[in-house]
Amino acid sequence: ERMEYRKLSEPYDAALAALIRANLKAHHLDIPGTVYFDEGLDHLSSFYSHPGRAYFVLLSDNELVGGIGLAEFTGFPNCCELQKLYLDDRVKGSGLGYQMIGKIESEAISLEYKQIYLETHTNLQAAIHIYEKAGYQEIPRPECVVHSTMNRFYLKQL
Repeated sequence: ERMEYRKLSEPYDAALAALIRANLKAHHLDIPGTVYFDEGLDHLSSFYSHPGRAYFVLLSDNELVGGIGLAEFTGFPNCCELQKLYLDDRVKGSGLGYQMIGKIESEAISLEYKQIYLETHTNLQAAIHIYEKAGYQEIPRPECVVHSTMNRFYLKQL
């Protein structure tokens, strides 16, 4: 199978939204306060087209099997937030999560961010394992983060 990254564009929006919702549902996070009910989830390409943001989809033989993004985060100086890292179940456990984090960190550096923040949930043990192995340090909930259902917060210097 042939794997390739592409910048998110409108034709991929529906497949990406479906992948994200399926992942959240599988972890019992199809609840208010998560992106599951977010109207913008069906039009992510327009959100990530703004300066200082980026989103990559991972295609396997032209089928969308993953995605990862970043956007500005005002809670810390020169900081972006790693967002919406999702993989299709069929490709989990093959090291792609690390590869995708590397891809988005390179993009963050090229956008001149100095640190990268992320939030996750205790239910997502596999994700937490990947983030910690990739060098993210757990931090207390940032003051600016009030309404998040997420309960684990991480920061990495780039």
